[in-house]
Amino acid sequence: MWIAVEQAFGMVFEPYTLMVMVLASLYGLFVGAVPGLTATMATALLVPVTFFMAPIPAIAAIVTATAMAIFSGDIPGCLLRIPGTPASAAYTDEAYAMTRKGQAEVALGAGLVFSAVGGMFGTIVLVVAAPALAEFATQFSSFEYFWLVTLGLTCAVFITSTAPIKGVITLFLGLLVSCVGLGNPAGFPRFTFGNIETLGGIGMIPMMIGMFAFSEIMRYVVDTSPPAEVVVEKVGNVLKGQWKLAKKYPLQILRGSVLGTAVGALPGAGADIASWMSYAMSKKLSKEPEKFGTGHVEGIVESGAANNSALAGAWIPALVFGIPGDSITAIIIGVLYMKNMNPGPSLFTTNPQNIYAVFLLFIVANLIMIPMGILCIKVARRILKVPRNILMPIILVFCIVGTFAINNSIFSVGVMLAAGLVAYVLEANKFPIAPAILGVVLGTMLEENFITSMIKADGNLLAFFTRPIAAALAVFTILLWATPVLMALLRRRRGAPA
Repeated sequence: MWIAVEQAFGMVFEPYTLMVMVLASLYGLFVGAVPGLTATMATALLVPVTFFMAPIPAIAAIVTATAMAIFSGDIPGCLLRIPGTPASAAYTDEAYAMTRKGQAEVALGAGLVFSAVGGMFGTIVLVVAAPALAEFATQFSSFEYFWLVTLGLTCAVFITSTAPIKGVITLFLGLLVSCVGLGNPAGFPRFTFGNIETLGGIGMIPMMIGMFAFSEIMRYVVDTSPPAEVVVEKVGNVLKGQWKLAKKYPLQILRGSVLGTAVGALPGAGADIASWMSYAMSKKLSKEPEKFGTGHVEGIVESGAANNSALAGAWIPALVFGIPGDSITAIIIGVLYMKNMNPGPSLFTTNPQNIYAVFLLFIVANLIMIPMGILCIKVARRILKVPRNILMPIILVFCIVGTFAINNSIFSVGVMLAAGLVAYVLEANKFPIAPAILGVVLGTMLEENFITSMIKADGNLLAFFTRPIAAALAVFTILLWATPVLMALLRRRRGAPA
């Protein structure tokens, strides 16, 4: 073990990896601070660059960039009332109200400091929980994995969507895309329409770049709203008074960190949902709920902690089971496969130094967040003044060049453009994107485990319920399926006349 830890330190603290982390920090802070450019988009655009890196620097770039982007999304929310990332939207009005009261540095400081605290908490949970779950997962067969994937897909529908029917539609759309290529196990072409390029399936990375980067460009093109103006000339010392806030709201910090990590670990949830849930909980349990909405820092403290703890939480199912906790880890799973670091219990036993290196990367990323975040806040006005009509064409060029570079294929560029168009249309009609992504990522895994299980059981479906762990997962999944029906029947019964 200690040899592996020593190797991990050597991989993380080598000059090249540290340089990559610094550059990725600057990139993530910039993308997060520009309204409309999300952390997921930052990750998607990084993938073509990581293609040419060693595994640990590649993961270092993504971990650092996403952590920084989630925090810096608070900056335009605080100064412009426009959330930089969806995760910042929950408390944008609160932060902006504080800015109007002359407390911009308090709001930004709380977002920065408690994002780092939440990130460290999530990392500790990741370090403790992931190896323990990996050891438990060694008992899993194809039957358990089938139900686990099914449970993950079910959670993605119910968690990420206010309209489950729309979530189911996008989920099946993602599953349909995952079926393109050679069928399992016969190797018969499916949905290829005679195109050789599709025999290997639809490339996940080009699709992700399209869904999160190109779709954002399309939204900008049709957006006619005028640019917002910064309401504060200068931000003061952002660390001033943060220790007092930490002593005043310790329970809120802990609650936000715990909730963020737990929600992040749920497939399809991520930092966005963790932030909204945390802010709602903070308001409900607060001793001063009447102050919320008027420029009260309590909700920002709790939600800020939840944001970044969710990032680390999402890595737990991704590393142990290959099931992404959010859209960012969905992209990361593709990178891990690309780097021959296939997610699963074997990752913890065959190359433990790589796992320890990932843990260290999270710690370092959250530690450097504070100095880099202070720097970003100081130059925020200049970042916010970058003309988006110049920025968006540059991003489009990166999308096209990066997508082409992965496989040297024009077809991949076409996939990227088509995926972006589909994502734009879906989101414009209030269809959630997360279930579709989970469907694409997990569709192949679902099919493989189902067919493997059916072969082992000689076609007997009852075999899916004979193993204790599989049976427990099956019961829980079926109960989730039945919940909407049972709730509807209960409401109808209550509404019926006596």
